[in-house]
This record gives sequence, structure tokens and C-alpha cells, in this order.
Amino acid sequence: MSDQYKVDLSELEDTITKLNGVLSSMGSAKSCAVNQTFLPQGALGSAEFVEAKELTDAHDAMKRYLEDIIHVVHGVMDDFGKNTKKAHGHYSNAEYDTQTGMSGG
Repeated sequence: MSDQYKVDLSELEDTITKLNGVLSSMGSAKSCAVNQTFLPQGALGSAEFVEAKELTDAHDAMKRYLEDIIHVVHGVMDDFGKNTKKAHGHYSNAEYDTQTGMSGG
């Protein structure tokens, strides 16, 4: 019966490790989007260049959009990582209980 259903805990551990790596990279992406993407007013030219304000506004809108996307993806990855950790704990506990029960202890 136990041969029919088995969870590979090492695969779950590997998944958790990979998710933590993705979250770490997401932190770098967020930092870059927030702190290293800046276009000051007037950087694209004076009032004579009519499109300068439009370009600056478009840049600001895209920056906010990227920050929002990074925030959502980070949240999804964090939730998935937490749920994977919980699943690992539950399966690990169930495996221990099964082994203890079979050994009569």
C-alpha cells in the first residue's frame, strides 16, 4: 500500500530552495525598479520639446506598472513558498508517524 503513494521530500526541499532563490532575485528586481529607474523632470529637454513631458509621464507610468507587477509576482512566489514549506512539514510529519506506527513505538 505504501508503494502506491509516496512524496519525495527532497524534491519539496529542492522546490523551497529554488523559490527562495527566485524571491532573492525578486528583491533585486524590486530594488532596481524602485531605486535605479529615475527620470527627473526636464531631463529630456526644455518646454520647447513638447513631447518631453509626455515621455516623462509615460516613463513614470511604466515605472509604477513594473513596481506593481514585481509586487504581485513576489507575493505569489512568497505564498507558494510558504505553502510548499507547510506541505513539506505535513508530509514529513505523516512519514514520521507512519514509521513510528509501524515500529510499534
